[in-house]
Amino acid sequence: MLITGPCGGGHGHKFSKDLVPLTDLKANPRCVVKHATDAPWSVLLTCRGRGVAVVHSDYEKAEEERIFKRAVVPGLVGLEVGHEVFLEGARVQLRTIELVYR
Repeated sequence: MLITGPCGGGHGHKFSKDLVPLTDLKANPRCVVKHATDAPWSVLLTCRGRGVAVVHSDYEKAEEERIFKRAVVPGLVGLEVGHEVFLEGARVQLRTIELVYR
């Protein structure tokens, strides 16, 4: 692994630092996890030069962003094609839904 200093204390960033052989993970998992946490993007674990897994430190945050985008994008598409609901109409629809599910 091309990380300088104890557990990656080097300055600057090289993409080659984000390619980590599985043997490094086996030998020193703490440093690999710390590197994945500090890296600005995901770390690729390799075996014999081929990518076998991706380590991503903020999985929960990324998943929340994906869920949010999946919810917002259809609404934006609807606006583009003219499907608008004004505030009072939305309130009526919500009250109707609320009455149905009581």
